[in-house]
Amino acid sequence: MASKAKTIDGTDFTRPGTAAEEGERLLHSTSEQEIRDRAYEIYLQRGAQSGCAVDDWLQAERELTTKSSS
Repeated sequence: MASKAKTIDGTDFTRPGTAAEEGERLLHSTSEQEIRDRAYEIYLQRGAQSGCAVDDWLQAERELTTKSSS
């Protein structure tokens, strides 16, 4: 009878790189959520007028990238 691999929070430690990949995914999703939140703030500051979602997203990315690299 083979024993099942132990997991913590769904992370399978039997596969190399799994924990690192999960950490990268969480880091990416956090920064993506920060960009989304900032883009929404920019949208509201513009008076909630539609049609500039890409511009709002790119501005938010620039602001947060500049902020994090300082």
